[in-house]
Amino acid sequence: MSNSFIITGTSRGIGEALAKTLLDEGHYIFGISRGVSDVLMQYENYTHSMFDLSESDNIEQLLSNIFEQIDSQEIEMICLVNNAAMLEPLKPIEECQAEEISNNLHISLIAPIILSSCFIRRTETLNVRRKIVNISSGAGVHPLEDMSIYCTAKAGLNMFTSCIGVEQTAKGNPIEIIAVDPGMVETAMQKTARGKDIEDFAMAGFFKKAYINGELQSTEQLVADLKNIINKEYETGRIMNHFEG
Repeated sequence: MSNSFIITGTSRGIGEALAKTLLDEGHYIFGISRGVSDVLMQYENYTHSMFDLSESDNIEQLLSNIFEQIDSQEIEMICLVNNAAMLEPLKPIEECQAEEISNNLHISLIAPIILSSCFIRRTETLNVRRKIVNISSGAGVHPLEDMSIYCTAKAGLNMFTSCIGVEQTAKGNPIEIIAVDPGMVETAMQKTARGKDIEDFAMAGFFKKAYINGELQSTEQLVADLKNIINKEYETGRIMNHFEG
């Protein structure tokens, strides 16, 4: 049987690559992003919701619309992948504007929390395997200069995952929720980070060096690891690296 996946940030990068791989295997994908992937739109089993995750008040209705299209009798598992995140602003906190801070935290932290809350509530009575995969980052553990908002969002996502793991462990039919650090991957985010001037972004040199030294993995390599992680079962609330799959 096929599985159903709800994936945020499917217009490019990790989200697009993961969705394409799962579509090729015959699974149903419900993508959420502000843009559209021409590649994914060619698949009959792909359904796209063009949505700005900063509009947090409308997320619950968005997920309700998606669940109306899912037939739980035809699937073995339903999985939410909270992949979408915002990198900017990349500058000292005193130079960050309120709107920039708010947009980042809404997309990178608040949206995954609301999506997870709605997902758990909507799947509690379903007789299928239920899983949430939060795409985290090493930035959620290591403080980085000029990246305080991004680091804070990822650290918050890790703590949220751990807390829900504790909550779910006490339940009779716990949902599996994990956070995965994908490592350094060649994505548009990486290009943005290394494309900055060092005078404007202190970490630009670090990202440029990583690229030159060939330290970035491809999205294809990461997706293979993520597939293993999705298929395996882990203790709910676990924070892990991609290579642990």
